[in-house]
Amino acid sequence: MKILVIGGTGLIGKKVVARLRKHGHEVVPASPSTGVNTISGEGLNEAMSDADVVVDLSNSPSFEDKAVLDFFEVSGRNLVAAETRAGVKHHVALSVVGTGRPILESSGYFRAKVAQERLIRAAGIPYTIVHATQFFEFLSGIAGSGGPGPEIRISSGLMQPIASDDVADAVADYSLGPAVNGIVEIAGPEKASMAELVQRYLSAKGDPRKVIPDPTAPYFGALLEPDSLLPGGVARLGKQDFKTWFAHSA
Repeated sequence: MKILVIGGTGLIGKKVVARLRKHGHEVVPASPSTGVNTISGEGLNEAMSDADVVVDLSNSPSFEDKAVLDFFEVSGRNLVAAETRAGVKHHVALSVVGTGRPILESSGYFRAKVAQERLIRAAGIPYTIVHATQFFEFLSGIAGSGGPGPEIRISSGLMQPIASDDVADAVADYSLGPAVNGIVEIAGPEKASMAELVQRYLSAKGDPRKVIPDPTAPYFGALLEPDSLLPGGVARLGKQDFKTWFAHSA
């Protein structure tokens, strides 16, 4: 089976490509660095030729509201058109837990993910949308969003972060399975407030900054309710908790 992995050279993409190849499939990692650009369309039809499954792990290089919306809309339309021409049988897309929830509509990033998912549903191609919670690897960036200084303010909303290895395991499994024509959710094994997890991360790294839990601190432009970023149903849980992930990543 031929599987095209859009974003196949990124954090998750490289891991997914390796896992799918271990199963003996022909796997093509696609990104601008390999000559495939979903925005310009360069190399897309050639890479898509004879593909059975397309896994979309792409992400916008800019999170500015207009830029991220343009990225997912243009990339999504180009992918759908190329998949239709190639007769792709299954489209798998990695998205985010919470996408589509009204509380997150103030976030330009989440609005862009809603647009992406809308294009997938309307395409008529069998699909599986994988909603993942935030990756442990994002904790550093979340800490940086709290501003400079010895004290940083981070949302007190709950999160259930997942290791990138566990994300890759799940995406690979869903890619080899039948299309569900709906959403599946994946998450880490433990939940805690975003502020608490960022503090644990900083402390583990020996960073002296102190985290102040703040329910009014935005996350990607949205104010979180306690469960905004938690799975809404029965989720597939990853194996790595924070302690295991940190030891492995270190």
